[in-house]
Amino acid sequence: MAAHRLPPSLNRLLLAVKYASFRTICCAVHPSAQYSTVYSPNETTFDKILIANRGEIACRVMKTCHKMGIQTVAVHSDVDSSAVHVKMANEAVCVGPAPTSKSYLNMDAIMDAVRVTGAQAVHPGYGFLSENKEFAKRLAAEGVAFIGPDTHAIQAMGDKIESKLIAKAAKVNTIPGYDGVVKTADEAVKISQDIGYPVMIKASAGGGGKGMRISWNDEETREGFRFSSQEAASSFGDDRLLIEKFIDNPRHIEIQVLADRHGNALWLNERECSIQRRNQKVVEEAPSTFLDPVTRRAMGEQAVLLAKAVQYSSAGTVEFLVDSKKNFFFLEMNTRLQVEHPITECITGLDLVEQMIRVAKGYQLQHKQKDIPINGWAIESRVYAEDPYKSFGLPSIGRLSQYQEPLNLSNVRVDSGIEEGSDISIYYDPMISKLVTYGATRAEALARMEDALDNYVIRGVTHNIPLLREIITHPRFISGDISTNFLPEVYPDGFKGHQLEEDQRRELLATAAALYITAQLRSQKVLGNLRVFSTPVECSHWELCVELDEGRLSVEVTKSGNVYTVEVDGGKVEVSGQWNLASPLLPLTINGTHRMLQCLSRDASGKIVLQYLGTAFKVRVLSKLAAELNSYMPEKVPEDTSSLLRSPMPGTVVAVSVKPGDTVAEGQEICVIEAMKMQNSLTAARQAKVKSVHCKPGETVGEGDLLVELE
Repeated sequence: MAAHRLPPSLNRLLLAVKYASFRTICCAVHPSAQYSTVYSPNETTFDKILIANRGEIACRVMKTCHKMGIQTVAVHSDVDSSAVHVKMANEAVCVGPAPTSKSYLNMDAIMDAVRVTGAQAVHPGYGFLSENKEFAKRLAAEGVAFIGPDTHAIQAMGDKIESKLIAKAAKVNTIPGYDGVVKTADEAVKISQDIGYPVMIKASAGGGGKGMRISWNDEETREGFRFSSQEAASSFGDDRLLIEKFIDNPRHIEIQVLADRHGNALWLNERECSIQRRNQKVVEEAPSTFLDPVTRRAMGEQAVLLAKAVQYSSAGTVEFLVDSKKNFFFLEMNTRLQVEHPITECITGLDLVEQMIRVAKGYQLQHKQKDIPINGWAIESRVYAEDPYKSFGLPSIGRLSQYQEPLNLSNVRVDSGIEEGSDISIYYDPMISKLVTYGATRAEALARMEDALDNYVIRGVTHNIPLLREIITHPRFISGDISTNFLPEVYPDGFKGHQLEEDQRRELLATAAALYITAQLRSQKVLGNLRVFSTPVECSHWELCVELDEGRLSVEVTKSGNVYTVEVDGGKVEVSGQWNLASPLLPLTINGTHRMLQCLSRDASGKIVLQYLGTAFKVRVLSKLAAELNSYMPEKVPEDTSSLLRSPMPGTVVAVSVKPGDTVAEGQEICVIEAMKMQNSLTAARQAKVKSVHCKPGETVGEGDLLVELE
């Protein structure tokens, strides 16, 4: 370490200049949508903060620290050595190998990093050790500030059983259920029968949807008990479970609270988080379309009562389930910074990370309840490396070969911890970023979200942008008619991508034809000149065949300048644009409407993959002669997969329930795969005998790997 230290005021100034570019990226939004980091040189906080986390939340915390002139320390696993949060920090310390239990959950290694770097405080982000009371105790014993609540509040609210009892005592509405720990599957069945189905089986510790199962009968209760306890042990090191009455068709609405150590507490309005899959949020917004001022105030006041009951200090979130009659019930309290905190920052203007740092240093809150506004509307889409066509999102891994955030648009904020070239691995959460848009009204925020999703370039991994775009443009979502059952109700047979209307199909086919001709014309030239000077004058009319979804249509294309007129399926479509084939984005005007498409791939055989209205469509464009000759090509016979069980995603084999020679029934569990701390049971599609087993517990498998072969 350096022998001499710069004066704190000079160090803050140098850091502010050094990280000016990070501020630009973080706050590329309309001024009224920015969260305001108000730094006063007379209000000293910490010189150095260690962020005990990774990815986007580590970067998010660092941005505020740098604006406040605070040096930052990153911790990382060996596979994260080149991660964005590591590059962004002033110092970085490796705390172990890739598995979270050996790195980001390794308290000994993180405590060593605190000592070596001389960090005065630790911000835990969310997940990992953020709600671990033992970690907070160890920091306190070392004289290091924990930027979060004290251990009493963490323990009281981190345990769902204890928190429910405290909520009852504080006169907070609670869900009917069993208040003790459920120890066995048989006990779980008996309790569920007493409460009455459906019930929710959930981990006593932790959150994020892990260790949660809905059960409608005794069999599902036994299975849910097993999987939930395994997930809870894997994610939180605590396999205790509780059971509550499941409120059918509810809304998930949460209240952001902020409290200091001097008895002051505020509620910072609500966030609507009802759009979920597997109990994990996908799209959030603030405020909620459902709440009226009276209900909002009642929920806010109860949230503050709960915070004061446990002498809470820092930012926290009280989650409620709200039924159709606006009755609300306490669900849990997250004693940390919430994933979806940016939308609260957009409508209030408060920097929640700054407020947490101030409270941890012992300052009083700067605001009163009457000072907390609702300015405009904010929407957050969680962009994941997931395949939305598989159970609304099974994890995808890979390297981001091309990555471009839509920060060229106004009123857009992107909280991310990755960059072009980053790897998405099986070890950590598959979140790519949190995409946030802001507007004076909900309609403005939604329109900007639609544009932002269309302008977001992600290559190298499968992502969930098709699903996100369909959600925010669906009539039910636009009208505010949503609940936690939104996805299974809107897509009962699973997500299939955007379903093209007749005029949209024509637009897509016409664009593919125009793109094909543009590529053909470009290939004839070198540096703007024709390759062969004897080539006749450039053609302006073509007859083509376009294939989509097993259907084939003849089209006629005419070109005039940058405008293509395409006759397809009995109609005419005009497509114009700059046609920059080197750009991943294709800003086009189609029949007078501006559209942003992306050409994901194209090859010499005429196959083109276009991202249109959020969904990737496979189109094939051929000349008339090539289409005629192609009809003589033999068709590839698809593989018979009925006897093969392949992994639907990358992950780790947790258990294998069969061996060669066993007879399995339809629906019987064959093996369990864990990915990103979520366990998935794979079952037999038919009754058969097991021919061979190609995996064993502990092995890592990739998407499509053969696991079990049936006769």
